[in-house]
Amino acid sequence: MCADTFGVGIRVTDKELQFVVHVPSDIDSGWTDPEAFQSLVADVVWDRLDQQRVLETLANEFETGDTVSLGTVTLDPDGSVTECDLDPPDSPAN
Repeated sequence: MCADTFGVGIRVTDKELQFVVHVPSDIDSGWTDPEAFQSLVADVVWDRLDQQRVLETLANEFETGDTVSLGTVTLDPDGSVTECDLDPPDSPAN
């Protein structure tokens, strides 16, 4: 098994903020449950970033339709985090 890198971000809609996981096209076959790895990716992100601050920034500073990247998380199919490159969003340049 080898690790897979997932891009993560938040999509701003008119009614909610949606957590987005970009799945690589050549994902390891060890990932059998999409909901499980998406949940694991979300847990890793919120363990490393201040969820309330990130979501408030997105809700207050970004427009409907924006998808804001938070970075990447690299995981082994056993759930081990092998690499993490996450940053909270900055306010968009006006």
